Amino acid sequence: MGLVYFEESFETAISERSMRRLTLASAGFLVLLSGSAWAADLGADLPMTAAGFDWTGYYAGLQAGYGWGRSDISGNDGGPFSVKPDIDGGFVGGHVAGLWQFDQAVIGAEADLNYASIDGTAEAGPANTFGTDIKWFGSIDAKAGYATDRVLIYGIGGVAFAGIETSQAAGTAFAQTHTSTGWTLGAGVDYAFTNNVVVGAQYRYYDFGKEHFDAPDTFADRDQDVKLQTLGVNFSYKF
Repeated sequence: MGLVYFEESFETAISERSMRRLTLASAGFLVLLSGSAWAADLGADLPMTAAGFDWTGYYAGLQAGYGWGRSDISGNDGGPFSVKPDIDGGFVGGHVAGLWQFDQAVIGAEADLNYASIDGTAEAGPANTFGTDIKWFGSIDAKAGYATDRVLIYGIGGVAFAGIETSQAAGTAFAQTHTSTGWTLGAGVDYAFTNNVVVGAQYRYYDFGKEHFDAPDTFADRDQDVKLQTLGVNFSYKF
């Protein structure tokens, strides 16, 4: 896959599921976009953007790619256990962003949401299979980079969230899906193919934190800790 999976990196994560956090993060995203628009309006009072393509503007587009990672499923009911399914699969989604360029520096905010089919299973004994399935994921991020005319190299990171299923088949079967909240960091490169069309590639690392699942009486309650890496390509339209 060209990249070494670093399972033990970034162990401290935002692990508690909280709708209040997502609301605050969404508000922050809108503030950043408003700040970008305000700064653009004051452009006459600021130093001119470097000669060449101007990255200041609002963007909307699509992305798709491949993800891989690992799920750590553990519990103590009826005796401790730990199973670690490897997960992989594809995703496709959309994004919106607002950017502001000052000289060659570019700052802004971005939000994305993806439909995913990233899953995997691991056996913990005869006829006892554990599974993890990332059904969707997204993030609300800050973005900062360095522009050289039509090329933008950037870093990105923020709050991440996902709908993740845990399942087990041991004679009978059960499956539950929870919304997990964590964080993400990444980097990418964009190229302005025309004044309105931007294409690019991006790498991301996600830590969705540990989520607790209450299982039926025939199964043990468990915690599921999911980490994911992705490589994707993106297409954006600049307004």
